[in-house]
Amino acid sequence: MSSNNIVIIIGGGISGKLAARVLSDYYKEVIILERDQETIGPLSRKGAPQGEHLHALLHAGEHGLEELFPGITEDFYHSGAVKINSTIDLAWYHHGAWKIRYDGGYSTTLQTRPHLEWHIEQYIKKIPNIEVYYNQAVQGFLYNEEQNQVMGVQLKDKTINADLVVDASGVSSLTSSWINKRGIEIPEEIMDINLSYISKQYLLSAHEERDWKIKMVYPNPPLEKMGGTISKVEGNRYIVTIMGYHHSINESEVLKNDNGFLELARKLPKLDIHQEIEKGIPLTKTSIYRIPKIIWRRFDKSKYSPNGLLLIGDTVCRIDPVFGQGMSIAILQALALQKLLRKQKGELHNVPISFHKEAAKIISPIWNMVITEDFRYPATNGKKPFGLSVQQWYAKNIFLLSSQNQDVYNAFVKVMNLVTPITSLMKPSIIIEVLKFAFSNSRKS
Repeated sequence: MSSNNIVIIIGGGISGKLAARVLSDYYKEVIILERDQETIGPLSRKGAPQGEHLHALLHAGEHGLEELFPGITEDFYHSGAVKINSTIDLAWYHHGAWKIRYDGGYSTTLQTRPHLEWHIEQYIKKIPNIEVYYNQAVQGFLYNEEQNQVMGVQLKDKTINADLVVDASGVSSLTSSWINKRGIEIPEEIMDINLSYISKQYLLSAHEERDWKIKMVYPNPPLEKMGGTISKVEGNRYIVTIMGYHHSINESEVLKNDNGFLELARKLPKLDIHQEIEKGIPLTKTSIYRIPKIIWRRFDKSKYSPNGLLLIGDTVCRIDPVFGQGMSIAILQALALQKLLRKQKGELHNVPISFHKEAAKIISPIWNMVITEDFRYPATNGKKPFGLSVQQWYAKNIFLLSSQNQDVYNAFVKVMNLVTPITSLMKPSIIIEVLKFAFSNSRKS
């Protein structure tokens, strides 16, 4: 433990809990300030409306979470989470082709977000120097302008001083509005994707034999804008999430009755999901979550961001959730923070600056991979990366090769699960396979 006394974390969601776990080793007192009331079980909460929809914990995220909370993966399974073989139990229709299925030796955990978050919270409650204060809305920062130093936070009826403040409150954070009011320039990368998520849980027929535990039907852009996933989760339930880019879903029609969700599923590129749920029993109401834009706030590039203030998770970058990388990015950021804290050995005043640079290294390749796909839709607005058309051509061939070439798909699985960098898809052996595949297809057409 260092001589640092108090760290305040704004937001008790997944990013906030991860930050608390890491910082508890270096601060005498860690205080989490959460707007919501305390949950009494793995239930959805008002402050995380996205929790009603399907979430994924990628391989890198799952391994990192286990590192931070030893034994948590087994706890997931003991309370009903579903363990699957990632490349056998997943049926994935992508860019007009089904991925090859084989035993790659990878496992994945299927569960709802509330189930995952509640288990993390149980671990947090066991750490003696972490306190969670619920029903707390932070109204402002205590700020020393001369030193450009955040000194704590202002609540409704009191102030709390701190050596460090961590904002983990999400994309609509206090920091964003506070910085804008002060005229501080933080470079931003913004993409308009106008994405809608529509979800519902079902009980499916137990008499049907299924050769999958999760099935994903993704669109083939730019003509197809809708995709969907059906996944088994705890409690022998199935969660169905349908997503649509650029206002492709008529939400008012979907919300009219249960049949509206069924009719939406009928519009997917394949009828597999519709055929499952038309014989199923709805367990929940239809939930909608909108992501008009994705945004990356480049605190790593700012010369004027305040000392004593660290941003993590969606507060820094909200990425396209269709690719299921958000929670895993937060875990990788927490591990990066842990590594920095170990390196500083108690000299923590430079940690926020260093952390924002490390977070950018994590986000950058994932952001570029995601926007390469988002730009397949002409309606997507934002700054296009250099060489976009070449990247899209190469990625498309990787996707299609993954339906027939096990080595290529295996490499792609590792990249998608954030285990290996995207540059691993540029190995000579894979480039040769892509060129052969593309040349063969061009001769056929």
